[in-house]
Amino acid sequence: MRFPRVIRLDESDSRVYEPPSLPSEWAVSGSFAFVDRDPALLHGKPGQAFRSGFLGTESFGWSTLVAVEEISDEEHAAVLERLATHFMARYGAPDRTTALRAARDEAEFAASLCEHPLHTLLAVERRVENGEIVEEFRVVRPTGADHARVRLWGIEDDGDPS
Repeated sequence: MRFPRVIRLDESDSRVYEPPSLPSEWAVSGSFAFVDRDPALLHGKPGQAFRSGFLGTESFGWSTLVAVEEISDEEHAAVLERLATHFMARYGAPDRTTALRAARDEAEFAASLCEHPLHTLLAVERRVENGEIVEEFRVVRPTGADHARVRLWGIEDDGDPS
């Protein structure tokens, strides 16, 4: 099965998010983290997480990019267990059965994003429309698996010294 995995091309996530996710941890969309918050009141690092973060399933930190990777059955089961525990501890799921159901739903959605070639990079953009969180996912297909050569942004010199 394919599943989103945090990828860190540089150290910007460690400055943009609090907390940042760990490189190579499995990730989910994470929009559930904002259902009880008013996104209009989110500024700084929480606002950045709302607008463009994937949620890691070990650190429960945020990442700008994930890559489509193969997840083993054992790793997938561990993701479900960690998510269920998180839903109980952080969001007050009433019991393990309910928490596991929510974890499965979140993991199924995350896996559905991965119907792309391996190593495809995914980014998310979130906003609120008509009182609901809307997510749009963008795809970047690098040539080969050498992510170090992928340049997402840079500074261009226009020749103007001012």
